[in-house]
Amino acid sequence: MSKILQFLAALLCAAMLSSCAQKIDFKGTAIDDDSMGGNFSLTDHQGKPRKLDEFQGKVVALFFGYTHCPDVCPTTMLEYSSVMKQLGADGDKVQVLFVSVDPERDTPQILAGYVPHFDKRFIGLTGKPEQIEQVKKQYKVVAQKVPTPGGGYSVDHSAGSYLLDQKGKLRVFEAYGTPAANLAYDIRQLLR
Repeated sequence: MSKILQFLAALLCAAMLSSCAQKIDFKGTAIDDDSMGGNFSLTDHQGKPRKLDEFQGKVVALFFGYTHCPDVCPTTMLEYSSVMKQLGADGDKVQVLFVSVDPERDTPQILAGYVPHFDKRFIGLTGKPEQIEQVKKQYKVVAQKVPTPGGGYSVDHSAGSYLLDQKGKLRVFEAYGTPAANLAYDIRQLLR
């Protein structure tokens, strides 16, 4: 085979391979930052130690919030509940994880009364304050206590959620208020 034919054959193979590795078109913001994310260990709402990497094989929807949240958290959890219904049987290939940014109040018992209310498959996670701080850093989540009248507090926090693919790689940021149909679309892309 002449060098020109070898070159053309190699060029054709390269073109075919690049067409197979198409970029996924997400409705949310694609993340291509290997410095973000990663494995972590926290305690679930049944008191069981859980690691993020044990959910490999499923698409993970990761949301940071707290149970006393008056609006953002329940709204987001309701959106993911709607997503699970839209996905039908594929919902069993998805794991929604709610990570508390208020570990002082969000004990496993409190999470057990909150998180499964939205969908029995959802898992609430909490831990020691230093564990939560580490996970927040990994995912670039901001959360800060804000005193309220009467001596209580609320928590201002990042309001988006993340999608991780079936290999545990952080792939998509979903802004707060993303419609359930868009969330379901992006999850379906990751299930392909």
